[in-house]
Amino acid sequence: MSKVDVITFGCRLNAYESELIAAKAAAAGLADAVIVNTCAVTAEAERQARQAIRKARRTRPDAKLIVTGCAAQIAPEKWAAMAEVDGVIGNAEKLEAQSYSPALAGGEGDSYGHEKIRVNDIFAARETASHLVGGFEGRARAFVQVQNGCDHRCTFCIIPYGRGNSRSVPLGPIVEQVRALVASGYAEIVLTGVDITAYGADLPGKPSLGEMAARLLKAVPELRRLRLTSLDPVEIDDALWRLIAEEPRLMPHLHLSLQSGDDLVLKRMKRRHSRADAVAATERARRLRPGIAFGADLIAGFPTESEAMFDNTLALVADCELAYLHVFPYSARERTPAAKMPQVPVPVRRERAARLRAAGDAALARFLARLVGGKAEALVETPGRGRTEHYAPIALPLAHAPGTVARVRVTGSTGTMLVAEGAERERAA
Repeated sequence: MSKVDVITFGCRLNAYESELIAAKAAAAGLADAVIVNTCAVTAEAERQARQAIRKARRTRPDAKLIVTGCAAQIAPEKWAAMAEVDGVIGNAEKLEAQSYSPALAGGEGDSYGHEKIRVNDIFAARETASHLVGGFEGRARAFVQVQNGCDHRCTFCIIPYGRGNSRSVPLGPIVEQVRALVASGYAEIVLTGVDITAYGADLPGKPSLGEMAARLLKAVPELRRLRLTSLDPVEIDDALWRLIAEEPRLMPHLHLSLQSGDDLVLKRMKRRHSRADAVAATERARRLRPGIAFGADLIAGFPTESEAMFDNTLALVADCELAYLHVFPYSARERTPAAKMPQVPVPVRRERAARLRAAGDAALARFLARLVGGKAEALVETPGRGRTEHYAPIALPLAHAPGTVARVRVTGSTGTMLVAEGAERERAA
């Protein structure tokens, strides 16, 4: 039976948009296609997408193969040149049902209507449209897009060229979508975007992220758990700090966009925070919410990074008590200033990334050990598996149904996962 498969690479925002793509393609009547939603953050992400495209063509030789996402937006001609690809759709066009009409998506006798590439200028986008998603198949939590694009120009980052300038979703559509998802049974909502601490600057009254989140929680009292995606530490507003201190439904887990722990590297990255700012933000959060968990994005081997500079980043893991790390060896992106700086050898980047990951593994083990003996409320993701309010993975008794929130006692840790009372220990190994 013919079907539409969406293959997703990259961030949570891409995962959210893939749900929209599937719905838009179905609404347009597209019946036999593979849509690859690409990421442009690293060269490795693009390599994996190309590999997936070739595999999809081998396994689905008669399907229409469409490429979209950030990598497609930035360099559409490169993807269109692949023999396996029938069409390339931009980041704005991918959320429009008409982009997937059978007449456009590879009609009779042509590869993609009259044009293989349908990609417009992303910087012309002025709004982030509200798209309601009824649910996320196979997921216990749901993502809601509140912002898109970025006005900053970090020297390593190509994403503004894929996403455009920052633009925010008004509160009304956000509340509408969260209410619909909660009514569908979702206990946890994750607010996502490219630069969500920039939320609201383009809206009337300029509401901040914290103000929007507070109004959302007030408007949807039945929402049990709210999470936020990656935050810039110096852009956390006063209202968000109050929520961290006072609102139990905002989960005690913050993921920070740090990138480096060395001030000179941060300056060359054109980041807006210093090392001291990062440490101060985590210390303030711990004062307001004792026991709060932190994650962070970190880049290893940024151009000009010396061993001493890297050691400052390595030390940041302990100084900020970072339990969940997303570590990336630096990847030079064409058109970015950092690509023209003196490069650190690739083997050194990889070795430093491995050391950061090892430090992160040890930090996670220490954090999990502190939770043993206490109680937790775990969102059940799959039978026997879930995440606590601190985002800690936990092995659970099989009796708890996916999608529910289980109140459990933590009896152990494997170093990578907590174990709840009554859980099958062999499943946690």
